This record gives sequence, C-alpha cells and structure tokens, in this order.
Amino acid sequence: MNVRERPDIAAGIAIEVRSVAIPRSELFSFPDMPVISSTKPYRIGRSKTGLGLFATRPIKKGTKIIRYTGPMLDCRKEKDDAVENKYLFQINSRWTIDGSVRRNIARYINHSCRPNAESDVNTRKRTVHIRAIKDIAPGEEINYDYGTEYFKEYLKPIGCKCDSCERKRAKLRAEAVAGKTAARKTPAGKNRAKSRTSKTKAGTAKAADISRGRANAAKAKAGKSGRPAKGRGASVAAAKAGKARQEAKRSTSRSVTRRAA
Repeated sequence: MNVRERPDIAAGIAIEVRSVAIPRSELFSFPDMPVISSTKPYRIGRSKTGLGLFATRPIKKGTKIIRYTGPMLDCRKEKDDAVENKYLFQINSRWTIDGSVRRNIARYINHSCRPNAESDVNTRKRTVHIRAIKDIAPGEEINYDYGTEYFKEYLKPIGCKCDSCERKRAKLRAEAVAGKTAARKTPAGKNRAKSRTSKTKAGTAKAADISRGRANAAKAKAGKSGRPAKGRGASVAAAKAGKARQEAKRSTSRSVTRRAA
C-alpha cells in the first residue's frame, strides 16, 4: 500500500494519506471512512440511502466478497444482551455480532428486496460472509436481503428505497395515471361527464326560476303597497292606465253633448 504526504492547510502540518480503492473526490468527502486495500474488489461510495459498497472489478457468482465483523456478544450475559443498534447480526439464539464498529466494512452494504448477494452464516465457526449470488459488474452496488424482522422494524415504516421497490412504485404510479386517463375516454366516463354537465345546466335553470319568482313576488308586493313598480312591467302598466283614463274622458264628453242636444 503506497503512502504519500500532503500539507494540511489549516494546521500547517504533514499528515499521511494512504492511497486506497476510492476515487479522490470521494476520499475527501468521507475523511473518516476506514482504509480499504486496493486489492479488494469493492469501495465505499454514495448511494440513494447514504453510503453503500460498490464493486470495483467484476465479481463472479459464488464469490465470498467480504466478512461481517465486530465484537461477539453473548446474549446470556445481561450486559451484552442490553446492546441495541441497527448493525447487530444474530448468528444463533446465543451469539450475535455487533457490526457497528467502523472497521466492519460490510456494514455499508445496503438492503435490497432483489439482491445480488446473500449472507453466508457459519454457526459452528460463528462467522458471517457476504457471498455473491449473481455476477456483479464494476460500479454496481453490492446488496443483500436483511431479513423479515429487520425489514418490518426499520425499513417498512419509512418505505424501502431499494431499486426494486422504487421501480415498483413508479410502475404503480404510471398505471394509476393511465387508468384515470382511460376512464375519461370510455363511454361510461363520457356519460358521467354529460351527467355532470346536465346537472350543472339544471342547477342554473333552477336558480334562474328562483330569481324570477323572487322578482315577481317583489313586484306584487310593491303593487299592493301603492308604491310605483319598477322596471319594464311598470312602464307597460302606466301606459295602459293612461289609455284607460283617456277613454273615460271621451265617453264623458259624448254623454254631455247628447244631453245638451
């Protein structure tokens, strides 16, 4: 493993930076990441869920990629049984690996509902290896199924973010949109649209009838109270009344003329 020095800008001191199988940009993005030998076929990189483990060279099906390591906890001991974190890997009813330590590179492997690797547990030796179950190409993220209990406790409440579940959700959304569009184009959908239109027209006509009824009621009330009515109806009524008065005057003048004769 090569060792090189670079001057530290802040403190002005020389620090050692070991060349590892991580791109330079990511090396300085994750300064606290554990050192990975360049002979290993993986690196730590950015993933959809934070950090993940990615293949740096082709990994064949059946290859043991990495060992899941950490302090061994004896569940019969009260102190060990009280340990709680998201990186506990249970081997059997007694022994559990505490994988929360930084040197455990396998802790960066994310869950997938359709994984390309699996956990290979040896209960006799109390070891766990992550083994490829299909060929993994360079740049592909390494993942395995965490199991039902972990999924229900940690992943289901927030929604699984693996590629398989993301594709499934995208497909369901597309089908829902397509179903709504198709429903609008079907005869039943058109009939529903026509029904809504006719209901709207009926409501408008009903509102107009109500308005006319209220207007007529107001006119009738105005006529009873002796107040002159307003609007076009009032003009017609006034014209008829004037004509009636003129006819009355003519008839009166005729009768007076006859008496004088």
